Amino acid sequence: MNKSIFFSLFLVCFLSIQSGFTQVSINSSTEVSETSVQVEKNVMIPAKDGTLLATDIYRPKINGKLITDPLPVVLQRTPYGKSEDRFVPIAEYFASKGYVVAIQDLRGRYDSEGIFTKYNPLEAPDGAATVEYLSELPYTNKKVAMWGTSYGAHTQADASKLNPKGLAAMIINMGGMTNAWDHAVRQGGAFELGRELTWAFRQIPAEIKDSVVQAHFELENIEDWYTAWPFRKGLNPLSIAPNFEEYMLEESKHSDYDDYWKEKGINWIEYYEETADVPMVHIGGWYDIFLRGTIQNFQELKKIQKSPKWLVIGPWTHSGNQRTYAGDADFGPISAITDFQTQYQVLWFDYLLKNKKDALLPTKPIKLFVMGTGDGTKNSDGRLNHGGYWLETENWPLENTTIKKYYIHPNGDLNEIEYANNEKSTTFTFDPHHPVPTLGGNVSARVKDGGFNQRERSDFIGSQPPYLPLKSRADILVFQTEPLEKDVQIVGPIEVKLYCSSTATDTDFTFKLVDVYPPSIDFPGGFEMNLTDGIVRMSYRNGRTERDLINPNEIYEVVLNPFPTANVFKKGHRIRVDISSSNFPRWDINPNTGEPMGEHRRMITADNTIYHSKEYPSTIYLPVVPMK
Repeated sequence: MNKSIFFSLFLVCFLSIQSGFTQVSINSSTEVSETSVQVEKNVMIPAKDGTLLATDIYRPKINGKLITDPLPVVLQRTPYGKSEDRFVPIAEYFASKGYVVAIQDLRGRYDSEGIFTKYNPLEAPDGAATVEYLSELPYTNKKVAMWGTSYGAHTQADASKLNPKGLAAMIINMGGMTNAWDHAVRQGGAFELGRELTWAFRQIPAEIKDSVVQAHFELENIEDWYTAWPFRKGLNPLSIAPNFEEYMLEESKHSDYDDYWKEKGINWIEYYEETADVPMVHIGGWYDIFLRGTIQNFQELKKIQKSPKWLVIGPWTHSGNQRTYAGDADFGPISAITDFQTQYQVLWFDYLLKNKKDALLPTKPIKLFVMGTGDGTKNSDGRLNHGGYWLETENWPLENTTIKKYYIHPNGDLNEIEYANNEKSTTFTFDPHHPVPTLGGNVSARVKDGGFNQRERSDFIGSQPPYLPLKSRADILVFQTEPLEKDVQIVGPIEVKLYCSSTATDTDFTFKLVDVYPPSIDFPGGFEMNLTDGIVRMSYRNGRTERDLINPNEIYEVVLNPFPTANVFKKGHRIRVDISSSNFPRWDINPNTGEPMGEHRRMITADNTIYHSKEYPSTIYLPVVPMK
């Protein structure tokens, strides 16, 4: 057999069933040889406890014969069904490019044995056992790379924590949490209700092929059930699948950072020292729910490991790498990686496993998309042309960053003028029965995510007629600059220091950063675009790991850490911050009663106060980078 492997530039697929295999032929107009792909379905790989994990293995063929030269392996472990349409074409493409490809159902999902639990701590040993098994197959070169998005990224992180023999590289797209207590499941003490509840609502009928279950979830509307939170065991739609109900209720009630949140399936920060030292590509989006972890994993592992690390962040929502838009904001054709699932990742595999670097890959460790250089018109899809550009850099934060302090003032101003007087504050009433609706943000595609004009509308949960701008609400404190005299570019982490009090024993404070467009022909009311947001539950203020209720009317200094962002506030725009006490259903509502989290039966209003004075200087710290 000719040992030179020639692969086609164009993929032409047709399926035929033969001897239990699916074969895809790829004909090249420039080469005589014909390459094809063969898949062996449901190879049962044993986990360390004997549970069998169903795996489909794809191998390339030339002129009808399997390639016998040892090839590298690329592996994805997924809860979403290895044989589903989303995976098969990608696996076939990767195999056609000279890789052995393995797609595996997680424990308890689809064709694998065992019982599924979300973020199961057994996923780490399952993943490690799979890597080692694949590396020992006779037709592989003992190198296994992993790839995947979201849950497929978590499973990579899990396996790497056990440093399995054969693991050679990882492409971690929008996942691999530092710890789920800090982001993705909980944040600032609050529960990511929108993401977690919607995931369960979608996955139960997808997994359980039972006519009663299907009818059950066709009957129930998730938007109705948000209003019934918190759920009682056995008294909610998830009760039809007890394993889903159990983890959901545990996540919502288990609010202290303890051993529960330190399990390998939901925590990486506790296992950095044990992690396999291999090349990693960390990919995130400014509107992705896992962004904080993506950046922190890159930074911390880069510090302690020798293997190279890369960080790529686009203006994307969760899994939105191939789109030019996030919500109602469009960033132009250069913002999307249109072939992300196929060619782009093969370029990385070729570099990480075969040392072939393509000019399309970054030349520096960090590649970021800075949003906001568009012309602000409306495109043919009705979206805002927010625009932006890519930059490459060696360091995060950027070396030429200046941290500028913006102070909030009682008249609604936001500026760099320090306070001259004391005894200034603003009080609003937070009614948990009427929370501020979530209008975009980093919500993992469960509730509408991305950048939106901050105005209520009928297709957003919790919005009510007459659908006014959020700035009109009495329970949102709005502080904004004067129209900018020149462009202001911010790139990096943001910190918010608030001095606050409440009449309740527990409450929340929320923050949102907004780019305010002036009125235009296309947007006569302007466009108020959310960039990033954050929350702090006062009983978990300043990163407290155990719940500690507050004293009513006592003034506290609290720090919020919204996700980083990168945006150019153009000349004539305003920089705005919104401060309130809810963002629903992204985060669960604080009932203000001090009852145990996830178990309250009462909700009361609270008068919440923000202080802005010389003695209590509430301050926003923005990372300003000079424009080139």
